[in-house]
Amino acid sequence: MWTQTDRMPLHMIKVCVGVETVEDLEAWTDQRRAERRARGEPDEQFHITRVMPKRADEILDGGSLFWVIRGHVQVRQPVIRFETMRTEDGIDRCRIVLAPEFRRTSWLARRPFQGWRYLIGEDAPADLGADEQDILTLPPALRRELADLGLI
Repeated sequence: MWTQTDRMPLHMIKVCVGVETVEDLEAWTDQRRAERRARGEPDEQFHITRVMPKRADEILDGGSLFWVIRGHVQVRQPVIRFETMRTEDGIDRCRIVLAPEFRRTSWLARRPFQGWRYLIGEDAPADLGADEQDILTLPPALRRELADLGLI
């Protein structure tokens, strides 16, 4: 049973548009970080969103950004910090700085939504355990079919 002393972290969840697999997300992230390093910019991974979370302090206390890829939560990245920034068009935005590590999770079906949402710790999918890592050797299409059947 969950108690106040066990305090579950608060997370964020976001649809990852334009990628088919976690491997695609990792490759895209690696490419963007390499481009920033080549320009002499900090080697950080971040995501820019319109709104600063009102509960940012709770997320920074152990929370992650869970990515929904093709209808399923599949991976998470720990949140390092939030920064307010202004874009070239003069609009204030929120930069979510993420740890450049991808922690695979059990798959959780999610319908599409816009923006990001809070994800309460007890509702977040668990990280894959050491004994579950062999599932990652399966082709992505087969993983998706197994997830749709509720088998992973």
